[in-house]
Amino acid sequence: MLPGTLLYVYIGSTVGSAAALAGGKPPDSGILGRVLWWVGLGATVLVTVLVTRQARQALQKALKTKEGDDKDKGPPTPQGDDQGAEPLTVAPSDEFNRKLLDNVHPSHWVNPAPPPRYHLVVVGAGTAGLVTAAGAASLGARVALIERDLFGGDCLNVGCVPSKALLRAARAAAEVRAAGRFGVHTGEAAVDFPAVMERMRRLRSDMSGNDSALRFRGLGVDVYLGGGQFTGKDTVEVAGKTLRFRRAAVTTGARAAKPDILGLADVGYLTNETVFNLTELPRRLAVVGAGPIGCELAQAFARFGSEVALLGTQLVLLPREDAKASELVKQAMVQDGVKLFLGVGVVRAEINGMDKVLHLADGREVRADAILVGVGRTPNVAWLGLEAAGVTYDPKKGIHVDDRLRTSNPRIFSAGDVCSRYQFTHAADAMARIVIQNALFYGGAKVSSLTIPWCTYTEPEVAHVGLYEHEAKEKGVKVDVFMQEMGHVDRAILDGDTEGFVKVLVHKGTDRIVGATIVARHAGEMISELTALIVAKGGLRTLGQTIHPYP
Repeated sequence: MLPGTLLYVYIGSTVGSAAALAGGKPPDSGILGRVLWWVGLGATVLVTVLVTRQARQALQKALKTKEGDDKDKGPPTPQGDDQGAEPLTVAPSDEFNRKLLDNVHPSHWVNPAPPPRYHLVVVGAGTAGLVTAAGAASLGARVALIERDLFGGDCLNVGCVPSKALLRAARAAAEVRAAGRFGVHTGEAAVDFPAVMERMRRLRSDMSGNDSALRFRGLGVDVYLGGGQFTGKDTVEVAGKTLRFRRAAVTTGARAAKPDILGLADVGYLTNETVFNLTELPRRLAVVGAGPIGCELAQAFARFGSEVALLGTQLVLLPREDAKASELVKQAMVQDGVKLFLGVGVVRAEINGMDKVLHLADGREVRADAILVGVGRTPNVAWLGLEAAGVTYDPKKGIHVDDRLRTSNPRIFSAGDVCSRYQFTHAADAMARIVIQNALFYGGAKVSSLTIPWCTYTEPEVAHVGLYEHEAKEKGVKVDVFMQEMGHVDRAILDGDTEGFVKVLVHKGTDRIVGATIVARHAGEMISELTALIVAKGGLRTLGQTIHPYP
């Protein structure tokens, strides 16, 4: 997490709390009720001023902290029966993965001695946990952060960061092969897959310092490595130590779901948590799951040179997305050489000689050297002792939270993939800021107020925000639809990227935007302009009045 994010958390938390107060109205319950309301408001503002004064000092100190300064200090001095971190491994064991582990799960780590009570204990150091811990610490709170696995969570280690490094390399290979249509002749593109993976590991290790345990200790957070488990309504145990808290946040994320396919566990398969450990390119790769993970990696490996088969139980790719968007991605997949097996399930897997064989429900079979599974996510709830804390959850859907991200235990909040259907890094970040406001302040921040865009990074990319047409119809929202094909956009024509479109939904008879889908090379960047207009309750008129550089 970058220092800029920390500053954003600090400002957003303080302003959000003040806005929640300013937006309220004194109760219409007589003179006594109004007097008590104003007294409460004054007291809250005074507390906020006092806390944020300390926060500014902590923030300035935190932003000046360098990772090198922490390294000079060395590990904390052991106290009593402190237990160090259990060593973890990330394959392959090269200099880059060793550097990664030194940052996100240092083997020399010694857990601190806990104070009598923490203002906030955060369980899980993925995106939501890191933002929550750093933001709360910058506001002067005593914060503990517990992580059993790798700091940075999925995003840094097995998600956004490594996958986008691979996708960029795959796009480069595709651009070289297509260079002839621009009059540039390079010969056949040769992909050095081991070098591609080494570049990914190097970049990931370079970025890991921002999420390191040492850095968060420098930000004033007490870092505990080990499995945290609730032992009561206001206690967590980690590595033999009991931590008491006023508030807690569960931010343990999710993991790759296991498919119910007979024999697959014996055959062996990859997920997003293991595919980035590869050092050799599979000659034949079968990808089970036609959602975002499956589509992104299927296209990437096809561009690297693997023979890729993509299998999905539904008749379309990316079934969540606009039908036309799905069709354009399908056409791109076929053009990249991906073989599609859609609308059929896998019933059985087996080893036959040197082949891994997937038997389909319609009698066909797919043979591969490696199988990659991307069929959804499972929340990390099983080992937390949530029952002891009085926190209700569903093993498949995660922790139950209200609109303010409070669990069934009013002391405990939750954010990120462990409790949300929006399983994106940026959604976890936004939810963490809501937890800070509501757990530490008189906060009324609500998840329902968020406008969350997302993007699938195939080529072309598919980005969306707000309502789809079918959702608007189901909700009874009457809309007008505006469509712009990329084939009529000068920049797209000149770039040779004419496959795609922009679709905008507005409230019928107005210009107020309620949803948008973009299919284009840089859709992930383009959707932000429409997201900002939705948040600001702006409309197409504002967009039309905005001067954009040509073309």
